[in-house]
Amino acid sequence: MKRVLHISKYYYPFSGGTEQIARDVVLALKDKCEQKIIAFNDGKEDKIEVVDGIEVTKCGCFAKVSAQSLSTTYKNHLHQIIAEFSPDIVIFHYPNPFVAALLLNELKKCKAKLIVYWHLDIIRQRFLKIFFAPQNRKLLNRADKVIATSPNYIEGSPWLQSVKEKCVVIPNCINVERMEITPAIEKRAGEIRKENKDKTICVAVGRHTEYKGFTYLVQASKLLGNNFRIYITGKGELTEKLHEEAKGDNKITFTGRIDDTELKALLLACDIFCFPSITKNEAFGLALAEGMYYAKPAVTFTIPGSGVNYVSLNGVTGIEVENRNVREYADAMIRLSKNSDERQEYGKNARKRVLDNFLSTQFSKKIKNIVDGI
Repeated sequence: MKRVLHISKYYYPFSGGTEQIARDVVLALKDKCEQKIIAFNDGKEDKIEVVDGIEVTKCGCFAKVSAQSLSTTYKNHLHQIIAEFSPDIVIFHYPNPFVAALLLNELKKCKAKLIVYWHLDIIRQRFLKIFFAPQNRKLLNRADKVIATSPNYIEGSPWLQSVKEKCVVIPNCINVERMEITPAIEKRAGEIRKENKDKTICVAVGRHTEYKGFTYLVQASKLLGNNFRIYITGKGELTEKLHEEAKGDNKITFTGRIDDTELKALLLACDIFCFPSITKNEAFGLALAEGMYYAKPAVTFTIPGSGVNYVSLNGVTGIEVENRNVREYADAMIRLSKNSDERQEYGKNARKRVLDNFLSTQFSKKIKNIVDGI
């Protein structure tokens, strides 16, 4: 039985896209490999926890620099785990540049195979992008395999292009059990529809940060008639700014963070799934795939090099418009609002695309194959 060490920035129950994928990888290999996990704790203390029957070492974080966590104990924990556990394979979730430096040093002393799970390029932090360029080259040169979440991202990333022969596409996945609809969810969805009788219900999901593009959805709303109702879930550093920008627009409801029941009820009740992300920081769009799973047509922007336009196909599962073009985005929403046949056709295609490509069953098989073949 192969021994696999997983290195993620944070880990479940910490909530985040990378963390969810890291857990999906662990669960895919649970009955196949002996595993350990090392990550940061979101507090200052070191912790050792057992999650899904797997030991997780969480190193206390004393500070963050450009959203990158720092720990005084991480180096020792990593060294001890590699020395004692002696992994056959290390799966490293990138970006995590400060840990990458420690890992590269440790890998000089052991023969473990390295799989780099490349979630996204560092784009926004210009200093970090330049500073860590030599490290990225070393990391990708040392890697035996590199996992990308879409062919679009490989084509659009200069880093992945440099090691294209090592790259394997494994799209992110939806856990069908988590998406299950209960009678309580159906009841709540019915209430939402009743509250918005004769309105086109639109839902947008995600953290309120720049690359999610919610400001463009708020601007698009100003071009829509009062027959629309737009729910924007989540919170983030731009929440206050978005509230201010939407002031006086009664079409928009900010829900804040909501539980799974309310989220699934909104997805079930809505007519259109709005996904206004604007940069490659949105490498895939798992929330987009979840909306599509419920047979909802999507409205997206064109993002060169991002997997968003791989998940939702223009003219097949939804409508894709010019990046940041608020007028086109609003027009796409109006078009879908007026044409129920088109909505239903795109929605049906959207669900089929998810069922055919983005379920945990396909994901698990591909993860097992790469571990077997390395």
